[in-house]
Amino acid sequence: MSRHFLIMGVSGCGKTTVGKRLAEEIGAVFLDADDFHPAANLAKMAAGQPLTDEDRQPWLAMIAEKIRTLADSPFVLACSALRESYRQQLLAACPGMKIIHLHSSRELLLERLQKRQGHFMPASLLDSQLATLEPPAAALTLNVALSPQELIELIV
Repeated sequence: MSRHFLIMGVSGCGKTTVGKRLAEEIGAVFLDADDFHPAANLAKMAAGQPLTDEDRQPWLAMIAEKIRTLADSPFVLACSALRESYRQQLLAACPGMKIIHLHSSRELLLERLQKRQGHFMPASLLDSQLATLEPPAAALTLNVALSPQELIELIV
């Protein structure tokens, strides 16, 4: 089994929930890519403005540097990683990382986002994330209509 996982997908798909539980299950460090966003990115998203590739580059570079330092330890990274180029940047830092793509219908994602409280990412940005998403070809793709425990069992 892989020791390094990237749990990816658009906002509301359950990356953090599944990532934390998977990390507990396999005894790995959990990293939430949201924790690496500079204040300017958080403010932009909170204002309902989607990030650009230029906004994301310093953020991805910080994440890549962090996972490079963890190459000898098991970790689970929850990160949107919406474009193939973003995933390639992360894979360059940890080539053996297994990609898990969590996906769902727009309706379920929107419902989840509308119920979420205290998060910087408003539901109004869902469509921009779906438009940006380049589904990965080389990934385990799972539908989040399943429970988090069912998803973890499929991953493990």
